[in-house]
Amino acid sequence: MDRPRRRSLALATIVDRTRRLTFPLTAALAAAATLASAAAVSDPPVRALAWLASGTDPVSALDRPPGECLTPPTSPDQAYAVEIGRAAFRTPLLLGGQAARAGVSCESCHTAGRTNPAFDFPGVSGPPGTADVTSSVFSSHRGDGVDNPKPIPDLSGPKSALKVPQSDDGAALTVFIRGLITEEFDGHEPAPAVLAGLVAYVRTLSPAACPTGTQQVTAASMIGEARRAAAAARLAVAHEDSETALMMVAGARWRLGLIDERFRPAGLRTADAQLKAADTALAEIAEALRSHGPGVDTRLAAWIAATPRLERLLTRQEAKSLFDPGRLRAEAARLPPRG
Repeated sequence: MDRPRRRSLALATIVDRTRRLTFPLTAALAAAATLASAAAVSDPPVRALAWLASGTDPVSALDRPPGECLTPPTSPDQAYAVEIGRAAFRTPLLLGGQAARAGVSCESCHTAGRTNPAFDFPGVSGPPGTADVTSSVFSSHRGDGVDNPKPIPDLSGPKSALKVPQSDDGAALTVFIRGLITEEFDGHEPAPAVLAGLVAYVRTLSPAACPTGTQQVTAASMIGEARRAAAAARLAVAHEDSETALMMVAGARWRLGLIDERFRPAGLRTADAQLKAADTALAEIAEALRSHGPGVDTRLAAWIAATPRLERLLTRQEAKSLFDPGRLRAEAARLPPRG
């Protein structure tokens, strides 16, 4: 069987396993991924393993990513934009279409805003670390029927090495990112603050800000990301931008789903119940945002304040979950070899 055919079959398998992972996209971003759907993939239990290059250590790739090269913003307005962009960058709902159904976000290719040498998505990648940006797998607009994957650029590398100018006016980068969302990935038109935030986030990434070593992905760090997205939602609410706030809440819920898929195989009922409760609270906040109900900021603040308790619970039980390196490697070893 030739390679394109094998990759098509592998892609079909991923799609079949993610049928329940749906992101209804409307102009108002009326729905986000639920925690139950985020854990719908049963094989592999951690979704990102489905596009991890063969022979890659899953712990190094998924749990020890490089540090984020983010230059601290210099003004409140810039800080707001960067936080919005940073959360949207990590949220599959932004991209929509097949990418969202598979759980692919900007971060999937650009880990921590950098690159991902282990990215190997069926039908999209050639060698590991490449992607075909004109693939019909993700795009009905730009699909050209030609298999021509290119290396994934490092967004935190020298600006001169990137093909899109990143000058302060942001015009070229804005056009590029909007086209990437709406055409390369068939996503809906992003909210103006989300698009501006993505431009600000990408522009703020810099090799001069890269930390040494790697970061460690844990239940606590993922809760921290969910908390940060919820805090960005509060900022959007303060700006009277419910559409952007909904995207931020979706980002927080997505992080809970990523935690849930690590804990679900262990059958830890208390953790499962608490994660569902946290997700339900965010779902209710999202509904309040859609209906312009009162007290959304207060409810977001209360949700954030409740997360340390959830974090402590998950941390205590983390060794029984797929956050444990040995358990994650064992799960990865049970997967069939990539064709």
